[in-house]
Amino acid sequence: MLLAIVLFIVGLACLIFGGDWFVDGATGLAYRFKIPEIIVGATVVSIGTTLPEVMVSATSAAQGFGDMAYGNAIGSIVCNTALILALTVAIRPSKVDKKSLLTPTIFFFVAAIFYMVVSYTTGKFDLWVGIILLCMFIVYMIVTVRQGFKNPVKEEEEEKKDWPLWKEVLFLILGAALIAVGARLLVDNGTLIAEKLGVPQTVIALTFVALGTSLPELVTAVTSLIKGHGALSLGNIVGANLFNLVLVGGVSITINPFSVPTAKTIAGLNASFLIDLPLMFLVMAIVTIPALIRGKLSRVQGILLLALYAAYMVFQFCF
Repeated sequence: MLLAIVLFIVGLACLIFGGDWFVDGATGLAYRFKIPEIIVGATVVSIGTTLPEVMVSATSAAQGFGDMAYGNAIGSIVCNTALILALTVAIRPSKVDKKSLLTPTIFFFVAAIFYMVVSYTTGKFDLWVGIILLCMFIVYMIVTVRQGFKNPVKEEEEEKKDWPLWKEVLFLILGAALIAVGARLLVDNGTLIAEKLGVPQTVIALTFVALGTSLPELVTAVTSLIKGHGALSLGNIVGANLFNLVLVGGVSITINPFSVPTAKTIAGLNASFLIDLPLMFLVMAIVTIPALIRGKLSRVQGILLLALYAAYMVFQFCF
């Protein structure tokens, strides 16, 4: 048991460092070969920070652990919104660029409604569901890049790492390798810990695994807050949440279709239908709808989201 916990933590560390190195290497190569910054941000960086979730869910699905793949995707959305974003909003509320927020928000709720309708009506995710989610991801990427070219946003110049080519390639390869190793350690030992404690795999995935794979978003949010760019956190979180549904969910379902987990119940009813899916939808609505209407975030939103996350954790481990 102790070894499993140590390896679980090692897996988290591998995901954190691997994701950071992969993004650094890929971004360096993109700038070196004169790829436009909008494409770098919308593709390389966004996908890079979501790679931990992708690898963990894909590995879980491939090994037949559908509960882990499902829990990681949904749990990461809840964690990103009700913990990571909520902290930044509660500490320092900020204004919001409604134009840049509108597109990812629309795509997220369309994907979320589709995901929930499939869950409630069929109770399983077949291959066609994964393919549709991946198609949504492709369409979103195309729309985002096109909008970026039509409405370029002047961003504050940040100091870019002046690395030699070999170092960029090395970091890219090492980052990808660490992510792969970390995902395997996280899934294998997270499953083992769940079995030893008698806790459903879904609970481990919805909590510990989701928090671990969301650390890149946490680092980005904290960095943005320190630099006084709180609004940047919202854009990053909404984008990451969309990717958790259409990319993470799409890849894992396509690799190995699975059913909605049924291990945890409330009065004989599936807890995923009663708590997990509605909460995913609710926390995003609490953040995005007022932001799109008022053009800013309030401290009340952050405090409410943190309270919901605390209640969710109590429910997962005490009921």
